Amino acid sequence: MRALWTAASGMKAQQLNVDTISNNLANVNTTGFKKQRVEFKDLLYETLSRTNLDMGEGKPVNLEVGHGVMPIATTRSFIAGNFEQTNSSLDFAIEGDGFFMVRDENDNLFYTRDGSFKLSILDDEARLVTSEGYFVQSDAGDVELGADIADIMVSQNGMITVKRKGEEEAEELGQLSLVTFANPAGLQSIGKNLYAQTTASGEAIEAIEGEAGKVIQGFLETSNVQVVEEMIKLITAQRAYEINSKSIQTADQMLEQANNLRR
Repeated sequence: MRALWTAASGMKAQQLNVDTISNNLANVNTTGFKKQRVEFKDLLYETLSRTNLDMGEGKPVNLEVGHGVMPIATTRSFIAGNFEQTNSSLDFAIEGDGFFMVRDENDNLFYTRDGSFKLSILDDEARLVTSEGYFVQSDAGDVELGADIADIMVSQNGMITVKRKGEEEAEELGQLSLVTFANPAGLQSIGKNLYAQTTASGEAIEAIEGEAGKVIQGFLETSNVQVVEEMIKLITAQRAYEINSKSIQTADQMLEQANNLRR
């Protein structure tokens, strides 16, 4: 009976849907997190009877039965989240489509919307890093701030300026590297609020001033997950899972009736 396998495919698909929604809800307070949704497509159809229309006479439609559903992709929405003011000189948000570029200890480049940066001190010299210790990149390479820092200022175009203790003049150190992608949905999510470039995303495009957006110091971008929206999706997925299980029970009862037939 086809209904058993068709309904089973629906239950598997909704299980993945619930997993994705749960991940969205779990990251409702994750800085710079972008929500995902699952996309589905129907499976092959078995044609029991074909059209035989000829000269305006005959059967005009096919008799077909489908074999269920399968998930084909998880699409990430890069709609901007809200901006939360922190008043920290090391917190940054991007008002636009750009990404910060960071480098790990193996010289691998990654991209993020999470601008909650930290200072890493080595031999009294400070560097701007992520919470994982990845080095934030500028047009001059790693953002090296030096010693005796009194204040750090970053303009809307990403220009980094440092004021040192005992000095009145501020020193410009370079411009934060902001990049864009032709297809950001093709980026690979690797966790830790980081994305990796793929063939599908295209190569990172170093933005000319203003193209990737404005850098806002003292703010962080919150998750773009809407709790009410995800709860509605969760209820819908749960009901779809339940009704597919009912289909399996119905098919089982029909088979039981057939097995109990007597002459």
